[in-house]
Amino acid sequence: MTVPDEILDVVRPARRITVLTGAGMSAESGIPTFRDAQTGLWTKVAPEDLATPQAWHRDPARVWAWYAWRTLAAGRCLPHAGHRALAQWALRDGIEMSVVTQNVDNLHERAGSLHVTHLHGSLFAHKCDTCGVAFDGELILPPEQVAELPPPPCRHCFGGRIRPDIVWFGEALDMDVFDSAVEAVRTAELLLVVGTSGIVYPAAGLPSMATQLGIPVVEINPHGSDLSDELDHAWEVTAAVGLPALLDAL
Repeated sequence: MTVPDEILDVVRPARRITVLTGAGMSAESGIPTFRDAQTGLWTKVAPEDLATPQAWHRDPARVWAWYAWRTLAAGRCLPHAGHRALAQWALRDGIEMSVVTQNVDNLHERAGSLHVTHLHGSLFAHKCDTCGVAFDGELILPPEQVAELPPPPCRHCFGGRIRPDIVWFGEALDMDVFDSAVEAVRTAELLLVVGTSGIVYPAAGLPSMATQLGIPVVEINPHGSDLSDELDHAWEVTAAVGLPALLDAL
């Protein structure tokens, strides 16, 4: 795979690099997208009915069971060559790399990336739905899909239940987390956008911010995106193919 010269010309001099990743980054590892995750017990359920505060308060055992299944499915997937390429790139002398991801899996971390900001939370992080304290105990998850699974009680408050530390529909992003993402973009010399559709805000606004600051924006996406007006260059290639090729070319 040959990297376009115009992309190499932009990427090669960059030392402070921020990478924004979306669902396309994880697809080649076999991670189901949010809507693709409607399988088995959940085929007749709208995702929005399982990913809102209202759904949680209405039937926490059902929501917890769905997220338990998603967590198991994600945990069985492995980082691909693109995840590993980013981690290896970050280890090169003089390189400072931050990964800002919209994904809720931990594939970047398992590949070795050290500086990862999860805009929408993580399947592998949990907190109390009442006091907000992070859960640091061991979760016991069923080995297969179940219809209901009571969430663990909080050990720090009375009546609290442990929920996924995910940003649900109707919930705002953690502003400290988003501020970290903004800072990573603001201080970058290059924004590399990988596998994101560019339609989910506020993450989709980060490339525009980079453009306004004069920071080059390069996209890797086999299907393109809604970010065409914000890009300096776009390469229609998958993450698992394009990122290793880019690293080799550098």
